[in-house]
Amino acid sequence: MLKPRFMLICIAMALALAVPLVVAAQEKGAIDSTLLARFEKRAADDPNLTRMINAATNNDIRDLSLNRELIRTHDSRFNFEVKATGIIDQKNSGRCWMFAGANAVTPRVMNKLKLSDFNLSEAYLAFWDKLEKSNLFLETMIQLRDRNIDDRSLQMWLEAPMGDGGWWSYFEKLLKKYGAIPASAMPETKQSSATDRVNGLLNTLLRKTTAEIRRMHRAGETEQNIRQYKENILADVYKLLVYAYGQPPKEFVFRYEETKKDTTAISLAIDSSKTMDSAKTKDSSETKILVDRHFTPQSFFKEYYGDMTTDYVALVHNPAMKDATLYELMGSRNVFEDSDVRFLNLPIAKLKEYSYKMILDSQIVWFACDVGRDNYGDSGMFAVNIYDYSTTLGIDLKTTKADRINYRDMTPNHAMVLLAVDTTEAGVPRKWRVENSWGTSRGSGGYWTMYDSWFDENVLLVIVDKKLMSETDAAMFDQKPVVIEDWQTFFRALTRLQ
Repeated sequence: MLKPRFMLICIAMALALAVPLVVAAQEKGAIDSTLLARFEKRAADDPNLTRMINAATNNDIRDLSLNRELIRTHDSRFNFEVKATGIIDQKNSGRCWMFAGANAVTPRVMNKLKLSDFNLSEAYLAFWDKLEKSNLFLETMIQLRDRNIDDRSLQMWLEAPMGDGGWWSYFEKLLKKYGAIPASAMPETKQSSATDRVNGLLNTLLRKTTAEIRRMHRAGETEQNIRQYKENILADVYKLLVYAYGQPPKEFVFRYEETKKDTTAISLAIDSSKTMDSAKTKDSSETKILVDRHFTPQSFFKEYYGDMTTDYVALVHNPAMKDATLYELMGSRNVFEDSDVRFLNLPIAKLKEYSYKMILDSQIVWFACDVGRDNYGDSGMFAVNIYDYSTTLGIDLKTTKADRINYRDMTPNHAMVLLAVDTTEAGVPRKWRVENSWGTSRGSGGYWTMYDSWFDENVLLVIVDKKLMSETDAAMFDQKPVVIEDWQTFFRALTRLQ
């Protein structure tokens, strides 16, 4: 039994809880009891209140909002298509831009050698990408060594010194500098497939090095001494990457299966006085042989990708910025000695027009989008309003593309490739076929169908062949670019495709 003193305390607490909540407004803009009463009444007046509480507390709101009508009318046929290379899986890494790049160029090897299967080594390219990014970061820290610690450019770099993210030009620059090798010559490792640990260790080392560079500068050390220190740290970066990825091969054997016609059978048929028809039948017989060829990464790239003379350019759709304008993003590279990336801002109709022309020209289109919006992975659908949250919740969530970009509700956070387009008889796109890098268990065996209205709302960048552009649009790349600071919202996100 409770003692009288404790009984009084309990009674007082019960009475306090029974009193309606009273919140006094302390200043303009605060939530007070009057405002709370309005909120409560508005919720109580909702005729669906009980039903929605029962539904939303026991189910995923996304499942409740799924638009079954769009699924019912879903169609995955296309009338113009480029041959796919097969689904690959970036696993727990942010290398979508690299895998999409590999998907775009792999058909070159497959077509030349008539292979049914071939994969580039993304582990090989990722090794050099991380080394190059580390070097770029440290060079930038040397350049910014006299900036105040609160400088926003400095803080932007320190936020993420080195990560997996990138985009098409990063892939292109790595190929040209370091060459390429088959996946068999440098396969994926535990660390290349799940990069968080290595990235964390490298970022700690790079931030530690930044602090020391700034201390050396304040102590009056020469730039030569600072750079020597930087090179010593880069040697540690290289060593860590070798531990995690293995030593990149300087040469390797590329082994593949080649089909040869059986000329011996033809000769025997002729010598045996067989008819010409029989000889032709024999002529169709083929023999599979294994071929071993020795390459360096550079010689492999030269043989199979050396004809990559196409001038690929980046087209962006950002309705919050000026159309028909060339922009250059400060710090948008992974290789220090290369130039920063330039983007031409055009209406979304132009991005679709040139993507369509690429597919008709049998070229795969690398693109970047906001992948998390209206993505129904179970059936592999990108469709606007596939999740109708506004109807489910009775809350208006619709915004413009410009507002989503400006207010950080949208970024180009994933790269994939377009393989096909389905059009009306008039040639107007209805939908696009997308090859992803999330393995075969997601989407429709690893592929998605992107409806054209989703392209309008969520695609932000495409890489196209400049020769397919009109003279007027292509000439815009000759204008002096507007330089975008490295901390600006939209273009900063372009360096972080996952």
